[in-house]
Amino acid sequence: MHPISILLLLVCVAPLPAPSIALPFKQRGLPHLGKSVDVESLMMMMMNDEEGSAFEEVHPLEHPTCPFGCQCHLKVVQCSDLGLHYVPHDIPPDTRLLDLQGNHITEIRENDFKGLSNLYALVLVNNLISKVHPRAFLPLSRMQKLYFSHNRLTAIPKNLPYSLVELRIHDNHIKKVASGAFSGLFSMNVIEMGRNPIKNSGLEPGAFDGLNLKFLRISEAKLTGIPKDLPYSLHELHLDQNQIQAIELEDLIQHSELYRLGLGYNQIRHIDRGSLYYVPNLRELHLNNNLLSHVPAGLPEMKHLQVVYLHSNNISSVDVNDFCPTSFSMKRTFYNGISLFSNPIQYWEVQPATFRCVSGGMAIQFGNYK
Repeated sequence: MHPISILLLLVCVAPLPAPSIALPFKQRGLPHLGKSVDVESLMMMMMNDEEGSAFEEVHPLEHPTCPFGCQCHLKVVQCSDLGLHYVPHDIPPDTRLLDLQGNHITEIRENDFKGLSNLYALVLVNNLISKVHPRAFLPLSRMQKLYFSHNRLTAIPKNLPYSLVELRIHDNHIKKVASGAFSGLFSMNVIEMGRNPIKNSGLEPGAFDGLNLKFLRISEAKLTGIPKDLPYSLHELHLDQNQIQAIELEDLIQHSELYRLGLGYNQIRHIDRGSLYYVPNLRELHLNNNLLSHVPAGLPEMKHLQVVYLHSNNISSVDVNDFCPTSFSMKRTFYNGISLFSNPIQYWEVQPATFRCVSGGMAIQFGNYK
């Protein structure tokens, strides 16, 4: 077995950063996608959001109720992992957080949430839900967070509350997102809908109309290209682990607000020259584990770009001007992460000046990690 290949550069100019053989970069700040939700963290978010809010107080009942087997405390009702087949009765009307994860619930009925007008978060993760009554969520006029991942849904539930800010519907059986599926959800910031068998044709024109979305993830799906008609407002777009083959010139034309773009673990061979011009505010670009043969054109002109993942591609050479502009005044922030390991690069041929706009040696990732 050949030893690990490490970049050996003779740096003659002191300010130039030395390469690092630290472990690969890891994505940070992404929603947790496991089959359980940390209720304590959710409670902290709820309390932070409540400060200065206009939620109405529901007067407590003289004899407070709590569903059999559940725990009810401080307006939090925890009924997780009880083997329930339906949403239980007798949920206190002042409930703010309802935790039903890890049960055997198969459907959501019309009156399951009747009277829960002050609910802030509903956790239905890791059940067997395949059917949702179209009127089930109408009473939840103040709900902000709906966690519906790891179920058997085949469509986006209808009549979602207009107050909804975050929807997680990861790992279901959704193949189509119909036009107007999120109609009226002007407060929505986050949609996590990865690991659904969605093809490009399954995203109907107008599917995301009206959304002022900041975060969207459709990873582990069946996309072959960057979807059209996504919200202009996106700050983060994650399309990792699909079957995307190229980035075409018009794919990013409406995404000038993007800060983070995730396209790792696809089949991207080609990136049209000029396509990155349309994302001038990008901070992170993830193109690892693709089929690229060279560093994408346009990186030196990206004034705010700080992190570029290019490891595990077919890149065989790196030019001195692939990453940095010729003038330092063109770069607003230095790179703090460039990963190039697991590429067939002759590392000793890379000029030290290639990384003249990198913050330090630890920011450069070279070497053939397996």
